[in-house]
Amino acid sequence: MSAATLARARDILERLVGFPTITDRSNHALIDYVQRYLEDLGVATWRAPNAGGDKAALMATIGPAVDGGVALSGHTDVVPVEGQNWSGDPFRLREVDGRLYGRGACDMKGFDAVVLAMVPEFQAAGLKRPIHILLSYDEETTCLGSLDLIARFGRETPRPALAIVGEPTLMGCADAHKGVATFMTRVTGVEAHSSKPQLGANAVAVAADIVSEIGRLARAYEAPELCDPRFDTPYSTLHVGEIRGGTARNILARDCSFHWEFRGLPGVSAASAAAKVQAFVDDVALPRLTRFVSGPTIETIMEIDVPALASAPDNAAASLALRLTHSNALIAVSYATEAGHFQAAGLPTVVCGPGSIDQAHKPDEFIAISQLAACIDFMRGLASELAR
Repeated sequence: MSAATLARARDILERLVGFPTITDRSNHALIDYVQRYLEDLGVATWRAPNAGGDKAALMATIGPAVDGGVALSGHTDVVPVEGQNWSGDPFRLREVDGRLYGRGACDMKGFDAVVLAMVPEFQAAGLKRPIHILLSYDEETTCLGSLDLIARFGRETPRPALAIVGEPTLMGCADAHKGVATFMTRVTGVEAHSSKPQLGANAVAVAADIVSEIGRLARAYEAPELCDPRFDTPYSTLHVGEIRGGTARNILARDCSFHWEFRGLPGVSAASAAAKVQAFVDDVALPRLTRFVSGPTIETIMEIDVPALASAPDNAAASLALRLTHSNALIAVSYATEAGHFQAAGLPTVVCGPGSIDQAHKPDEFIAISQLAACIDFMRGLASELAR
């Protein structure tokens, strides 16, 4: 049955990769396919559409439709491929030397494919506690797609006892990850001839001051007493990734905006970082902007705030994952996932899935077939655990 399940996982992964579910597009075709697949196997599904109606999350339960058991959570969206130098069609799975190439093969349709391929084995296992399959949307941009399902736990759907988020960890067990928050700051000044700066307010110059302060704050987070050696990049980070403003060299810029982010260690909130930036805006940047004229403004909007996953001494999900992987070492990862949302909802949560994050988001993204096989072994152990 192992070879058959691996072959089925590969076939399902080929179908999943074939749906170009880039986050700015609908994922309905993929969800339709998964829903038909599950219903053909006699598995009931719950569909949770987004507010715009162009995307949906999906939940299915194998085993008794009761509270408890384990949620296996994956996302269906992928990052764009534009501008990347792929050696083949990103949305057509291809195999080379034991690796399966395609956008999302690693992050994280490989996990999704294994979970779906395992459904017949889950059904035959005689589960005493259920396995819940969750597929979300928009993980790559906001991590909000899973909230539509989490909100239904214990109401419209059974409530899991714990969650396993299958992001690529090479099947390591991560009980902690950083949070991430993104911000947009807009500086609005007053245009004037560059020879007479006293007649206006240069939005670009003041935005540059704020960006410089963000850089200073970023370095402050590198202090040894603020570091956690479990993380690769052991400190919280601030980063400005995009800036736009101005119209000409000899015009004081009226508008300038920049995107920035904060990735905080567990226990270090995005709000605290944003407050430090805002203090500089209030005390230094805005007075500079309004030195000669009244009316200029500086506005910062938090776009997303994804919570960190914090280590907990009694994390039942981490203990289960360690048993199933025959490991005694927990890890921490620096990227953010939906796991923090599950933990915030009161579910013990661990991140554990096939593939390496080093392959994610890159051209020629791939997952090793051996990693799919390892994930199948993990899932088979999970079924045995829940059948007891």
